[in-house]
Amino acid sequence: MQQIPPFDRPRSRIGKLCLTGAALAILSACTEPFDLDMRDVTNGFDTTAALSTAANRPRPDDRGIISYPNYQVVVAQRDDTVQSIAARLGLDANTLAAYNGIAPDVALRRDEIIALPSRVAEPSPATGSATTGPIQPAPEVSVTTLASDAIDRAEGTAPSSQSGVEPIRHQVTRGETAYSIARVYNVDVNALAEWNGLTGDLAVREGQFLLIPPAGTVGTVAAPVVDTAAPGTGSIAPIPPSAAAPLPEETTPPVASSTPEEEPESVAPDLGSQQSAPAASSAAMVTPAQGSIIREYARGRNDGIDIGAAAGSPVKAAAAGTVAAITTDTAGIQIVVIRHPDNLLTVYTHVTNLTVARDTNVSRGQVIGEVLPGDPSFLHFEVRRGTDSVDPAEFLP
Repeated sequence: MQQIPPFDRPRSRIGKLCLTGAALAILSACTEPFDLDMRDVTNGFDTTAALSTAANRPRPDDRGIISYPNYQVVVAQRDDTVQSIAARLGLDANTLAAYNGIAPDVALRRDEIIALPSRVAEPSPATGSATTGPIQPAPEVSVTTLASDAIDRAEGTAPSSQSGVEPIRHQVTRGETAYSIARVYNVDVNALAEWNGLTGDLAVREGQFLLIPPAGTVGTVAAPVVDTAAPGTGSIAPIPPSAAAPLPEETTPPVASSTPEEEPESVAPDLGSQQSAPAASSAAMVTPAQGSIIREYARGRNDGIDIGAAAGSPVKAAAAGTVAAITTDTAGIQIVVIRHPDNLLTVYTHVTNLTVARDTNVSRGQVIGEVLPGDPSFLHFEVRRGTDSVDPAEFLP
């Protein structure tokens, strides 16, 4: 198995400042996050995606600590070594290095995971964390709960506690690769790389600890899942005429009379104002965003639909109702819940520039915000009857 050399070799201070200055000069023209770290730029691996999607991993405190009930890890900062981490946490550098299968003075990659052999002080506001203590599993909260009076926080308020699934912590053994580990745990290899600060060649070392991203985490925007039938299935080959019944006899149409009767002059019906009016839709709801469906409803896997729509395009209330909740998930994505008659709820995520507030009454088709920019940009839309998700196609035109 390939041994990982130190990746962040000393670079010229002048050259580094020049690169940073050039990056800052064009930063204002960029619409995507810019990778000022410039790590591994020589091998053609763009870490922009890693810096943006690493937000799916819990945010460490100022020391770099991510704390779970059963273990703690440190996310390496720029120019970190095991020695600098040990000094920061008051640990023995040799013990920490041996535990992670690396020498104490080897330069670590930014975002590389270093596992702690014993627990240190828990994250708290004093260490730059929004909460105190380890990350606990999130309680099961239905959209109905979100829409109830139990959700009182206003838009933009930080979550009261940090929660999430404790990932598996895997220690690399001889012969393993990032690909083989990703296959064992059935996770996206790009997500594995981003969660653990791996370089473009995805090299890992024996003894290294990796956090296994929760199921469903992807390193890049996943393409919609399409069920593709095997070749030849789902179609019926026509039977050759010679292999079955004889060809039907030809029938000759009657010859038209040589003296056709005079036909009355054709008069177009008078449609009046209805001639150009579109037919009224009988659907219970209107489509909340203009675009095509890029991900279909799949109960248990995708409890709604994803509508590919241009960033900044309007998002409309699918039906008349009352805004029951406006909140955000742990990644800061806004969630809007609208309550409708007959125990129905509609849910809208990836929305920005909201034009409504909680307890606002909205009409069918009223603009409530805009589609959040993304790659691709899309609106996630759900319809729920009580706590159960239902296929939005039953309600949309």
